[in-house]
Amino acid sequence: MYRNLDVATLRSLLAVIDAGGVTRAANRLHLTQSAVSMQIKRLEDALDLSLLNRSGRGVTPTAEGEQLATYARKIVGLNDAAVERMVAPQFEGEVSLGLPCDLIYPHGPTVLRRFDNDFPRVHVRFVSSYTTTLLADFRAGKLDVIVTTEDHPDPDAETINELPLLWYGAINGRAYTQRPLRFASASHCSFRPITIRAMEEAGIGWENGVITDNDDAALAATSADMCVTTLVGCGDAVKIAPVPGSAKLPTLPQISCNLYCARDTQNAGLAKELSRYVKDAFAA
Repeated sequence: MYRNLDVATLRSLLAVIDAGGVTRAANRLHLTQSAVSMQIKRLEDALDLSLLNRSGRGVTPTAEGEQLATYARKIVGLNDAAVERMVAPQFEGEVSLGLPCDLIYPHGPTVLRRFDNDFPRVHVRFVSSYTTTLLADFRAGKLDVIVTTEDHPDPDAETINELPLLWYGAINGRAYTQRPLRFASASHCSFRPITIRAMEEAGIGWENGVITDNDDAALAATSADMCVTTLVGCGDAVKIAPVPGSAKLPTLPQISCNLYCARDTQNAGLAKELSRYVKDAFAA
């Protein structure tokens, strides 16, 4: 014979345990003391168990009450999550997301897949560019959510992760053994001056592997084993790999990943939802 647990009675049990008394629990639940007491009694009768110790100055759970509370927190939490999802506004329209080139993998596909699954009526305009360009477009209202890699973000940005800036080269390549070291990055890349300074401080002679304003060209030259580059993300998409530690190239700093989310715009609601998925992906 099946016994069904009532969510309201489980919520009352948790409130009494957390508050340490029926009166305080009733205040939290905006119910009368007698109503909470009746719910607890109904739960005890349904299970034929004593769930609370009522002796002494406070109310504490019995061993059975403590065990049930573990399940109750999960049941109540799932109930609230289901209700929130089902009665939430049915978002639709378009929202825009901007990521730097080397942060597309592995984070971009994760964000896009999960967001599309939960918001199938929302179209995501996905943009990849340099941090400086993303910032300019965000401030001009052209982008709703962006992630930047900058040392001094605006006060309204949120740092969501710090990632190491790493040396990359071709898979099984040897470009890192060359001296002068051939280095490639787009001229506007914010990591370029950081990397050059590190090489010069380490006394490593270097020269441009390619001269380009385009990230893809720098990555293509790197994958061809013409040079090395530096990234904070993943090089799998262009078949490059971290340079081995035996290369003894200088250690590079941690880079902050900063989230900007439009707040005072017509699209602020969608931007807020999308930003949650971005934060979850970058925290993983």
